[in-house]
Amino acid sequence: MKKLFLPLLLIFSTTCALAQNHSEEFGIQSDNDSYLGQGNDRYYTDGLYFFFKHALDVKGSATLQNKVLGFDLGQKIFNPQSGSVPSADFVDRPFAGFLYAGANMNYLYKNESNLKIGAQVAIVGPASGGEAAQNFVHNNFGFYKTSGWQYQIKNDVELNLSGEYNKLIGRDSLVDLSFTSYGNLGTGITGAGAGLLFRIGLFNQLFNSASTGSSVIAGNAVLAHKHEFFFYYRPTANFVGYDATIQGGLFSKHNDPNSLEITGTPQRFVLSNQVGFTYSTSRWLFDATAIFHSKDTKEMAHADQWGSATVYYKFN
Repeated sequence: MKKLFLPLLLIFSTTCALAQNHSEEFGIQSDNDSYLGQGNDRYYTDGLYFFFKHALDVKGSATLQNKVLGFDLGQKIFNPQSGSVPSADFVDRPFAGFLYAGANMNYLYKNESNLKIGAQVAIVGPASGGEAAQNFVHNNFGFYKTSGWQYQIKNDVELNLSGEYNKLIGRDSLVDLSFTSYGNLGTGITGAGAGLLFRIGLFNQLFNSASTGSSVIAGNAVLAHKHEFFFYYRPTANFVGYDATIQGGLFSKHNDPNSLEITGTPQRFVLSNQVGFTYSTSRWLFDATAIFHSKDTKEMAHADQWGSATVYYKFN
């Protein structure tokens, strides 16, 4: 295995070097089911996110190797089995838009574990702009005309808290394995999950790696690799406590006979598999991944899948 990968990977990286580090980065992530080329336009169909991260000084800490403050803004769009349904009978996952702004703090420890905590303020429903965003794309890029958004989840404002914990299990020179977990608690999203992260290639330790959102560093640091270039696989088991994009607002009434809103019944246990690769330099970070998700609702006719592309630029 090493003989196969090492010559290729050494093209992208010089090992054990003092890298030109940067303390801030800005990123954009785009998710869409069309990226996988399957001709589908259903369920989690589109997402657009903007990120800003700033590394904080941890000099003098006995346990912390890195600390990163982050801010993000994003929109998710959900459809039933198609973005154009002839009647309410075809709504097997609710139409929903989800717009949020959030902040988080990522504590990265010398033992290659990290704890990330965050909070989000979100809007689900017409005020999130999901229908308008999808119609703009479809109308301006020659896609089919959407229909069925009159059945979407009603407006609701949410406050959500999140936590994430990861820990290295073991490593060889080109391969490592980590435990991953997360938890969400709020009026819109409540649940938890755990899984594994397999990496193969040239990667840095978890406190200075794209894998944990910690490639920005305050001050100089000796990195294992100037450039990261690795493939990864992340299987995750998820428990869903509440999901407002499926069930509607937690404190909203959903039995109004004058409302066209259609809600769904969430599957409590959902399995996901993520396969991708990451390449980063001193300035740029690129990531591409495919996600395969079991059914989110008991009504869904199919499982879900989508692709994701992310670009970061580092500065300062």
